[in-house]
Amino acid sequence: MANRVMEELKQKQDALRAKFVGKQLSEVPTPSVVLDLKQVTVNCERMLKAAENLGLQWRAHIKTHKTTELTRLQVGNHPTIPVLLIVSTILEAENITPLLKEYQSRDRHVNVLFSFPLFASAVPRLAAVSSQLGPDGLSVMIDHVDQLPYVKAIHTSSGHPPRVFIKIDVNYGRAGVKTDSSEYPALVDVLLAAEHEGWLVLHGMYTHAGQSYGARRLGDAMHALHAEFINAHIAAKKICEKSPGHAPLVLSVGATPTATTIQSPWFTEECNVPKGNPKGSMSPLEEELMELWGGWQKEGYVLEIHAGVYPTLDLQQVATHARHIGLLSEQDIGISVVAEVASVYPTRGQNSNPEALINAGSLALGREPVSLDKKTSFNEETAKPYTGWGAVMPWGVLAETENKDKSGKILGERFPDDFRGWQVGKISQEHGILTWVGDEGKKAPELKVGDRVRVWPNHACIMGAGFEYYLIVDSRYRGQEDKVCDVWCRWNGW
Repeated sequence: MANRVMEELKQKQDALRAKFVGKQLSEVPTPSVVLDLKQVTVNCERMLKAAENLGLQWRAHIKTHKTTELTRLQVGNHPTIPVLLIVSTILEAENITPLLKEYQSRDRHVNVLFSFPLFASAVPRLAAVSSQLGPDGLSVMIDHVDQLPYVKAIHTSSGHPPRVFIKIDVNYGRAGVKTDSSEYPALVDVLLAAEHEGWLVLHGMYTHAGQSYGARRLGDAMHALHAEFINAHIAAKKICEKSPGHAPLVLSVGATPTATTIQSPWFTEECNVPKGNPKGSMSPLEEELMELWGGWQKEGYVLEIHAGVYPTLDLQQVATHARHIGLLSEQDIGISVVAEVASVYPTRGQNSNPEALINAGSLALGREPVSLDKKTSFNEETAKPYTGWGAVMPWGVLAETENKDKSGKILGERFPDDFRGWQVGKISQEHGILTWVGDEGKKAPELKVGDRVRVWPNHACIMGAGFEYYLIVDSRYRGQEDKVCDVWCRWNGW
């Protein structure tokens, strides 16, 4: 079954490559989603290098892109580094299994974590994945004692005890158990008993500080990372108190804002880079994290970082200011949507500014706002959310019309508070309305019917769900930045 599906996918990809490779973005259907191979490669390499330099284990989430090709970039080519993945859907696990078996044939250890608390209908398909990958190939996530029968059923069907991560709620409130709740020690007791019986391996703690997406100051995401590690360590200590001598536990923490802070220049002693908002001071926190990590590693814990949207990035990630401006601005975003201007309305907008209609609405761009946590903004009273649904790149007819801030960036040190330019200001299913945000008296760059634009999305994970494939360009080749060099097919569905 899996081989047939993969063969069908390959045939589809071959046909799409024959259709699009060599074409310019001015020639492709719209809306289309585009990945810049140069930038997603750089973003992946930065993450791998940072984890390696700090002695942290790396686990890549593939839910944003859902492709084999970008997964390869996320795990790198080092033959001794484990290939550790996270998926959000069972379909992702099934479709990435052939690549994992390829890495196994090269003697790289592999493991894939299904990162949704386990439910009954997932059992047969996850058991099949476990059977294919063999011992230690599958991990599952648990946050309630009533999920344990599903773990046992996977073991019974596959013959392999799944590794289990306990999902810890770090005050995000989406999923997970709190370590100070009465449910946590009861869950640990049941897991330890099941491990003693041999039908699971209690592998570690898993946290996701989703609230870090609402950060607005340099340094705040690292504080959230610190809190994730502290919570994971507290949870693990309670297990070790109940089971002295337990095999080393993994403390797996991360969301893209928190995980990417390990790229901080303080860790690499490159302290002459711009530091962004002066209110965000990071060096003491790095020092504290290094001390904690060193001590916990001596205690036998395995420290793991995970993230997902970091290869592509998006407006939400830039708005967090999780890293200094040299590592997080519009120049680091690797994804965009090509759309066409279908109509223009010269004076319809606010203050008689122009508006334009593009053929990319919520089905092409998603409908997820850039979140804001006012507690982490420059000024809690005046902080403004980003009200757009995407920002228009200075590309094509809009090339060299960008409005830059004092840092020389379009999405700079105070984005989104000071954004200036064309944005997707209103949105419905297929309709995107471009609105102009500019200083009083400054005229909007002209758009005409038939023009093409490229839009940076608010949230790449949600946006990608509307497309079956990515058109790949590579900005490393001067003069050919808009030439399609490949097509990558997504795995949509559950």
